[in-house]
Amino acid sequence: MSTAQISALVLGVGGFGALVAATTSNEWKVTTRASSVITATWVYQGLWMNCAGNALGSFHCRPHFTIFKVEGYIQACRGLMIAAVSLGFFGSIFALFGMKCTKVGGSDKTKAKIACLAGIVFILSGLCSMTGCSLYANKITTEFFDPLFVEQKYELGAALFIGWAGASLCIIGGVIFCFSISDNNKKPRMGYTYNGATSVMSSRTKYHGGEGDFKTTNPSKQFDKNAYV
Repeated sequence: MSTAQISALVLGVGGFGALVAATTSNEWKVTTRASSVITATWVYQGLWMNCAGNALGSFHCRPHFTIFKVEGYIQACRGLMIAAVSLGFFGSIFALFGMKCTKVGGSDKTKAKIACLAGIVFILSGLCSMTGCSLYANKITTEFFDPLFVEQKYELGAALFIGWAGASLCIIGGVIFCFSISDNNKKPRMGYTYNGATSVMSSRTKYHGGEGDFKTTNPSKQFDKNAYV
C-alpha cells in the first residue's frame, strides 16, 4: 500500500537525519560529575573532536590531529557511522524510485524490486549505526565500572541515544518497505469459467418458424449411400 510506503519513507528519512546528527555530534561521551570535584567545567568528546566548556559559556574544540593516534574503537565507530550515513542516503534515493505513488522507476514489478532494495539498504544502515553506538557505549561503561581504571571517567553522551533512535527508525522503515511489496503478490487472479466443448448437435441446430421454434436436422439423413461414389 502507498500509505505504508509513505510511512516507511518518513521513518527512513528521519532515521537518516538522526544518523547524520549523531555522526557529526561531539557529545558521544561527557565527563561524569560523580567523581569530579569541579563541576563547573566539563569535557565532551566525539568521533572527530574533543571539546571543553564551563558554566560561564566559553566553549573550545580541537580536532583529532591524526588518525594514527586515535584509539581503535573510535576508528571502528567512525567507519560504521560513515557506512550507516552512506547507506541511509542511498536507501532514501531508492525509496523515492520504488514507491507506488511516484511516476519514476518503471513498471510496478520494477518498483517492487527497488522498494525491496531500499528496505534492505535501510536495515543495513540501521544495523551499522546500532553496532557503532553500542561499541562506543560498551567502552564507556567498561571504563566507568572498572575499579582499576584511574583516569578520567565518562558517561554516555546524547549522540549515542540519537544514533540508537536513528538506527531504530531506519530498521523499522526498512522492514515496512520489505513487507509492502507483498501486496502485489496477493492480487486476485481473473477467474475463467470452462463451460465445456460445444456439442455438434447444438452447432447444427437451425431456426425455423417463429420465436422459440427450433428444429434439429439429423446430418446422417442428408446423404444417401451413393453420396461419395
